[in-house]
Amino acid sequence: MRWVIRLAGLILGAVLGGQVAGGIPLVVEIARVRLPVSVGGILVGGVLGALVSVWVWRWFERTMAWVLSRLAHVSLRDVALGVVGLSAGLVLAFLIGFPLSRIPGVGNYLALGAAIALGYLGYHLVMQRRDELAAPLARLDRSGRGGAKGRGTPKVLDTSVIIDGRVVDVVKAGFLEGPLLVSRSVLAELQRIADSSDTLRRNRGRRGLDVLHRLQQELQAVQIVDDPKDGGGDVDSALVALAKSIRGWIVTNDFNLNKVAELQGIRVLNVNELSQALRPVVLPGEELTVQVIKDGKEAGQGVGYLDDGTMVVVEGGKKHIGEASEVVVTSVLQTVAGRMIFGRPKEAQGAPSDRR
Repeated sequence: MRWVIRLAGLILGAVLGGQVAGGIPLVVEIARVRLPVSVGGILVGGVLGALVSVWVWRWFERTMAWVLSRLAHVSLRDVALGVVGLSAGLVLAFLIGFPLSRIPGVGNYLALGAAIALGYLGYHLVMQRRDELAAPLARLDRSGRGGAKGRGTPKVLDTSVIIDGRVVDVVKAGFLEGPLLVSRSVLAELQRIADSSDTLRRNRGRRGLDVLHRLQQELQAVQIVDDPKDGGGDVDSALVALAKSIRGWIVTNDFNLNKVAELQGIRVLNVNELSQALRPVVLPGEELTVQVIKDGKEAGQGVGYLDDGTMVVVEGGKKHIGEASEVVVTSVLQTVAGRMIFGRPKEAQGAPSDRR
């Protein structure tokens, strides 16, 4: 390859040297042989081209590698829209630059300045409005494919929501669309948890791997992606960097990751918040069937739980421990820890309350 580059540099240097020296109408006599200067230009240009060609090629490779590294995290949509904006700016610059170029003296400079300015403005204007411009194309693409997999905003899953497992039911119900992305750092973390010597951690890790298997095999909803190069050392930083690079959302149960991502302008879908929002509304006067399982804090109280984990405090329910009791709701209290429902047994509804 090096000899090919040197040969190409030799030929190109000889051609350029001959063209440069060809404009000098001189003849040099060497050993009683009269030679035009252009011959010397060809020789000198060929030697310089052969010597410099390898260095120029290496510089070119490093420059292209730098450009490709900068474009590695840019989506194909952004590249296409950027080319469209730049092309539109250059076309407009050509139309304006043609009359400008006819101005004596400074016409060519004005045309060049118009091309640079309008090309720059066209590119940045399209990139600022890329979401608005890409929305009609996305709708057209979805309608043409009949709602194929992969539509919508990408969702990045973290380790906690995978181990939790409820994301499978959310996806099956159709409330979470778009490609679900799992980074290799999350996959490695799940494997480390599954290989842990602690039984509880090992079971959690295996549950997470089973959840990923269900999402992949049954729903075809998961894609494994590489971590961004500038993601940082820990998994949470890599998730935030990945969501930034693809303009996606993060799906998590982790409170700290939720706050860090929101501070950096990334939208977060928290499954715990979804679960809280979907709990049924209970109003005073409604009747519930509750299994009273233990004593309450106050004398005579019993405590039970609904299917979604909501605590129900039954006034005078201590005598019904171990039984399924019909309870009439008297009040609902929303706390930081969750929602609490207060009620009394249905048969005691007509009796006056001895404790409020």
